[in-house]
Amino acid sequence: MIEALSLQAELREQSGSKAAAAVRRNGRIPAIVYGHKQEAMAISLDAHDFVEGLRHGHRLMEVAIGGNAEKMIIKELQYDHLGRTILHADLMRVDVTERITMDVPLELKGVPKGAQEGGVLESHLDHLEVECLAVDIPESIVVSVKDLDVGQSIFARDVKLPEGVTLVDLPDQIVATCRILAEAKTTEQIEAETPVAPEVIRERAPAEEEAGE
Repeated sequence: MIEALSLQAELREQSGSKAAAAVRRNGRIPAIVYGHKQEAMAISLDAHDFVEGLRHGHRLMEVAIGGNAEKMIIKELQYDHLGRTILHADLMRVDVTERITMDVPLELKGVPKGAQEGGVLESHLDHLEVECLAVDIPESIVVSVKDLDVGQSIFARDVKLPEGVTLVDLPDQIVATCRILAEAKTTEQIEAETPVAPEVIRERAPAEEEAGE
């Protein structure tokens, strides 16, 4: 069972972009809490504690609101245009005994066997959607690529998932591939492969024949 990150929340009485900006200026992150057939609730969280929790891989949180602590997970994060600063968070109430669906990051490990033949590893997915208990959400899913040869791929169905975690994503989705990169062609090669347009011989009009005589 993973440990939940404990956070203290404050209720937000005002909504809108100006109110949210004021919250962020005070070092807090505006958020919305929903789920379990309860009304949505506008709160704010300490930005430093929240971001540090994310950096340490916490996915399950115990958020105290007005003396009442509830288990929650992060469903969506909104970032600024640079993708660095969190502007808003969507949190969903969960029960530790219920199974939920989550996007879990993928972590490719190892050097493909095909690299010895000039193969290059290509990543096609950076996360997988899985189902598990709220307390069993993995920080990441490690995928070994060391046995991958040139022309081979790893599919979602091939990924070994932690105990109690099941795949929700389509099993035929490609996670990673090892392939030979096509060599860049020179200008001379491109020109040599370009077909030469045939010369068009057209019949001269009578006026043209007279002018040529």
